[in-house]
Amino acid sequence: MRDYVITVNSTVDLPKEWLAERGVPVIPLKYTIDGETYTDMEGLSEKEFFAKLREGKMSVTSQVNPEEVVTMFEPYVKEGKDILHLGFSSALSGTLNSMRIGAEMLQEKYPDAKIIVIDTLCACLGEGLLLYYALKEKEKGKTIEEVAQWAEENKLHVCHNVTVDDLNHLHRGGRVSKTTAVIGTLVQIKPVIHMDNEGRLQVIGKERGRKKSLNKIVDMAVERFKGWENDIIMITHGDCIEDAEYVAKLVREKMGIDNILINNIGTVIGSHTGPGVVAVFCMGNKR
Repeated sequence: MRDYVITVNSTVDLPKEWLAERGVPVIPLKYTIDGETYTDMEGLSEKEFFAKLREGKMSVTSQVNPEEVVTMFEPYVKEGKDILHLGFSSALSGTLNSMRIGAEMLQEKYPDAKIIVIDTLCACLGEGLLLYYALKEKEKGKTIEEVAQWAEENKLHVCHNVTVDDLNHLHRGGRVSKTTAVIGTLVQIKPVIHMDNEGRLQVIGKERGRKKSLNKIVDMAVERFKGWENDIIMITHGDCIEDAEYVAKLVREKMGIDNILINNIGTVIGSHTGPGVVAVFCMGNKR
């Protein structure tokens, strides 16, 4: 059996050290803010980035192009390794299509190479959670085809339970109307969001007040994870660690899981959610 690597996009939003320890190559997206273009995971710190957003600066993201994919993948192919790529949801970015084009370009040059690109229909630590379990499957000695099949069969069981603090960022992304954003902000309405089966973020409810919205996303996770083995829960936040720790406390109390990974949301995903986003990711019966 040929050796293989599992790769991801920077939108996986896991700590760089975590990914490096496990030998996971990352193909980054980019963003432009305040006239400067940065590479996700390598540009501004989270504090610097969210400070600019709070000042009213806009961040515009850009997808990976096929040439970048070839540049990142070719060294592994030259080593004789196959590649399984767990890609950022195609409903949120054209990056997935670029990944597939780049993979096809490489396979023409290296016909013996096997490159499998999966549309995870996930984002942020949803991608991270799928990666976490895919790596466990690889550690069991599963082939690239077997891990790819596992990912395809389980990707719609990755539950994204999200709330944001500022409706205006969702308005800019076309998720809510300007009227909803203005009125909701005035009366402290906090949207509750999930990732649907097409890999799109959908507003599925509203709570009045921050604390209620944080409680709600944990309650959603509690409902969805019943009957599933979850040996880790992942929580992301947009420069609001106290809220993330409050959510982690609820997870321990209500879900009985102590293994919790908390990480700041990345700059590309954070460009669309804004500061104050909090999300809980678990494996569950349905999204």
